[in-house]
Amino acid sequence: MTQPVIQALGENALILNTGASATLECQQRLWAIAAKAAHWPHVRDVVPGMNNLTILFDPLASDGRQLAEKLQAAWDADSISQKAGRKIDIPVAYGGDNGPDLEQVARHTGLSPAEIVKRHTAAEYIVYFIGFQPGFPYLGGLDPKLATPRRSEPRLLVPAGSVGIGGSQTGIYPAASPGGWQLIGRSELQLFDPGANPPTLLQPGDRVRFVASEVAA
Repeated sequence: MTQPVIQALGENALILNTGASATLECQQRLWAIAAKAAHWPHVRDVVPGMNNLTILFDPLASDGRQLAEKLQAAWDADSISQKAGRKIDIPVAYGGDNGPDLEQVARHTGLSPAEIVKRHTAAEYIVYFIGFQPGFPYLGGLDPKLATPRRSEPRLLVPAGSVGIGGSQTGIYPAASPGGWQLIGRSELQLFDPGANPPTLLQPGDRVRFVASEVAA
């Protein structure tokens, strides 16, 4: 695996960027480093992303250059996190008003809508990281035949619970927001609850399966 680039983000943050394609092994290495870094002195927060890791620290009590060296050493240790992860089933109503882009995905892939639903529900996905909005899971494991580019014009409002495909990934919108993913279904499951502990239903390393509760003709 290629060596990462470690850069400063202002005076109180560092980002480790692998520059690699999205793979489970890469994410597992980042999870392992995040678990270590969370216990380093003067580190305030650790935020795993897709192919990167951001560390926020106290600049008055910690030397950024030394912290960067610790990050590099942690990467060189070549350890990975074997998170067991929970298995979570997510019911989805596919097509129709719930999945207005299912037909578009069918046209792009050359598959029937029924075959898209079959393939989308057959896979077991891994939560690579949570981002974009609170509780939004970026999931690895999408069948390559389902990969579809994002919409050329994003929607101004995507309903909460919408399940979409964006490139080679699939994910779920926890809250209503603008978005450009191709929407193939929607779930009633609540992914983000600010009053819960933790507030996000899904965590990195969790395993997700989609279950078709309804498929519109």
